[in-house]
Amino acid sequence: MDLFEYQGKQFFAHYGMPVSPGQVAFTVDEAVVAAEELGTPVMVKAQVHTGGRGKAGGVKFAADIDAVREHATKILGLDINGHLVKRVWIEKASDIAEEYYASFTLDRSAKKHLGMLSKEGGVEIETVAEENPDAIAKIWVDPVVGLDEATTRAWVAAANLPDAAVEGAVDTLQKLYSAYTEGDCDLVEINPLILTPEGKVHVLDAKVTLDGNSTFRHEDYTQFDETQPRDDREQAAHAKGLQYVGLDGSVGVIANGAGLAMSTVDVVNQVGGSPANFLDIGGGANADVMAGAMEVINNDPNVKSIFINIFGGITRGEEVANGILEAMQRVEIDSPIVIRLDGTNAEEGRAILAPNLSDRLMMEETMLDAARKAVELAS
Repeated sequence: MDLFEYQGKQFFAHYGMPVSPGQVAFTVDEAVVAAEELGTPVMVKAQVHTGGRGKAGGVKFAADIDAVREHATKILGLDINGHLVKRVWIEKASDIAEEYYASFTLDRSAKKHLGMLSKEGGVEIETVAEENPDAIAKIWVDPVVGLDEATTRAWVAAANLPDAAVEGAVDTLQKLYSAYTEGDCDLVEINPLILTPEGKVHVLDAKVTLDGNSTFRHEDYTQFDETQPRDDREQAAHAKGLQYVGLDGSVGVIANGAGLAMSTVDVVNQVGGSPANFLDIGGGANADVMAGAMEVINNDPNVKSIFINIFGGITRGEEVANGILEAMQRVEIDSPIVIRLDGTNAEEGRAILAPNLSDRLMMEETMLDAARKAVELAS
């Protein structure tokens, strides 16, 4: 789950990190009221789940209330990389002496947490990595051992942060790591982490991605889930507990397991088709799950055929077959269905499906053949 900047700052504040006071606003009038309560000057910042806000005109300095009204009027409704701005963050403006970059994420190849720190903040870290890779100090943290103060100090020294920033940076980075691990994050990033003219280290931006699988440990994460950008199809799938991502094609995809679902999307592309979605129904392919998946895909008007690609593991083939047939009785399907069923008890499953095959329900032996058939039907 990607958080808006203001949510990320609220998240960081929970772990004691220094952030600026601010208020979220959904209308121009709300932005004005927020600025009046905070006191000008303020920053008016578009809240969208994408980068490049500043370049797109989505981040503006407002010296007075008139400027707040002007900027909020222009930013609300602005399209930034395909994301429509529906809310702005009104934040007390900060004086900046220097800008840094800091982040933690998981290095899967090393099986450790990766921390990155740079004196060159305020720009995209990819640009720094390409043009001046030595400007990024990296550490790899064993999740069992954790990050102690001595290691953090050595990391700050390796990044060549000035003496005035050392104590504040060490404290903030320790808290950032706590937020990253205790908060079950995939990514935490501050760009920029600033040094004020008074010598204080301060969080000026926040990028946070939470692990959606950790929500059972964090009841308050439901507030973040509710603000995730989803189209109508994705919202319907989410309500049914399905792992779904909407795409722009005409072949609806249902598979059990994220890896198989991605492979299914790829093979549809490989044979010249265009997938309408990624849909992982997980380990269970019973009638309830299958009916929910079919209903979501069937409600997409762009879908012209449906490719059900199941490899039975814990879920047996006959259970899958019975689930598909029962689901078809519950949901009136507009598009022809192509099934590929393999794995545990696949022969028994195919035997159950065989008497029900028609020009609306077809079965192929291999994933490639099934993909070709589904693409042919869609076109």
